Order: sequence, then C-alpha cells, then structure tokens
Amino acid sequence: MGRILENKNKEEPNFEEALAEIDSIVSKLEGGQLTLDESLVMFQRGMELMRFCGEKLDAAEKKLKIIIEGAEGEFKVEDGNEV
Repeated sequence: MGRILENKNKEEPNFEEALAEIDSIVSKLEGGQLTLDESLVMFQRGMELMRFCGEKLDAAEKKLKIIIEGAEGEFKVEDGNEV
C-alpha cells in the first residue's frame, strides 16, 4: 500500500478513486497506444491499486462481520461507535 503513495506523491486514494484509476489504466492498456515500457508501468500501477482495493474490501468485510455478530439490540462496531 505504501507504493501507491510513492507513485503518485499525493494522499492515498479512496476506494472509489482507486477503482476509477484502474478503469482508466485498463482503457489505456486496451487502447494499444502505449509503448512497452509505458504499458509495464501502467500494469504495475494497476496491480498496486487492485491490491489496495482488495485490502479495503477485506477490511470492510471484517467490519461488517463484527457489526452482524455484535447485533444485540444495537449495532456496534469494534471501536465502540454505534451505527
């Protein structure tokens, strides 16, 4: 996940921004106008973003399981915030 920050020199994207960037990368790769080196860089970036999105989805799934398992009248998440 740290490589995402290195590549863009900006704050970590949110899930939706990462998905939009993946979509853009796929379009560029499918367009066939990139050099081999550009394609490799784009592919690497896409893989980093896919890993990032996978981690976000895993975290969301864990949070949902905690909410569902803790459902005894009030919904609570692990950190104690009510939902």
